[in-house]
Amino acid sequence: MSALRVGVLAYPGCFASEVYGVPDLLSMATHVAAAQGAAHPAYETSVVSPRRRVVASGGSRIDVGALRPVDVLIVPGFELSPGLDLDATLADLRPETAAVRAQAEAGAAVVSICVGAFLLAEAGLLAGREATTSWLFADRLARRHADIRVRPDRLVVTDRGVTTTAAFTAMYDFALQFVREHHGSRVARGTARLALVDDARSTQAPYADPQLVPTTGGEFSHAVKRWLDQNLGARYDLPALAREFHVSTRTLLRRFGGEAGETPLAYLQAARVRRARHLLETTGRTVASIAADVGYRDPGAFSGIFIRHTGQRPGEYRAKFRRPGACAVPTRQPAVSLGAGAAAGTGPGAADGPDGL
Repeated sequence: MSALRVGVLAYPGCFASEVYGVPDLLSMATHVAAAQGAAHPAYETSVVSPRRRVVASGGSRIDVGALRPVDVLIVPGFELSPGLDLDATLADLRPETAAVRAQAEAGAAVVSICVGAFLLAEAGLLAGREATTSWLFADRLARRHADIRVRPDRLVVTDRGVTTTAAFTAMYDFALQFVREHHGSRVARGTARLALVDDARSTQAPYADPQLVPTTGGEFSHAVKRWLDQNLGARYDLPALAREFHVSTRTLLRRFGGEAGETPLAYLQAARVRRARHLLETTGRTVASIAADVGYRDPGAFSGIFIRHTGQRPGEYRAKFRRPGACAVPTRQPAVSLGAGAAAGTGPGAADGPDGL
């Protein structure tokens, strides 16, 4: 079997670790395959660029070769800092987007790592396709390119020959998937064990931290969010919430939705899950106790919401993310009652449209 030609596109400001991460794991896979006596295709890896010199993020100089035909082209991400002028950055990378487009047109499978998806989008490869990127920048990608079906929960998305991945270590999720396809599951599993890489991940949802996402909305929605954050254990009652802000329920939904892009209930559910995640990570309290603390008297309902937001059951999340030294907390604050709802998140006024529990 002929060698698979894997090229990594290096460019100014790219993450050097994302240039070398996949080739290094493929090298490990080749050794694992040989040790297992498996027939395997060799990988011919190269770092290519339309430029003669490339300096990566952090000032690391990367040795590059000229562009050449490849079977798979990998596009690493770059440092998308809050103050970065994304329009100017992508304009400066027009030679790279042209190279990506040309490789795709020549039949290469194209893969982006993290915000490398923005380069694929600029090259026109993601229009009408599903794609993912870091959960931190998924909204930005979706706003910039409305013709992309962004899947912020996914680690790896492949749609008609174009693959996108979530942030940084998701390059290993892709690499293991790639190894599994070309070497088989036994070699992929052995490579994962050798590299200490989790080969059982299916979603990036448990890693998302909404507090790191740039805030959106105006003064009204921020005020409502603050109130909801301060009353996580309260029974959700839309009419009572509207009275708190001296507006009608219809006005509350319209203004909040217009500014925040979601309903108050959707925000409240996410905030409750965020608090529950913290408690699962840092305490030994029971799931039922944590559920009650964040406003759910029915642990089953809480688990359903938690799974929807994180892709994992509360117990699974705790087993994976509990911090060393976390201890039990014997007491909790009693839930606060807001309005006439019969249970947390239920009762009259609980549903503010399709987001009702």
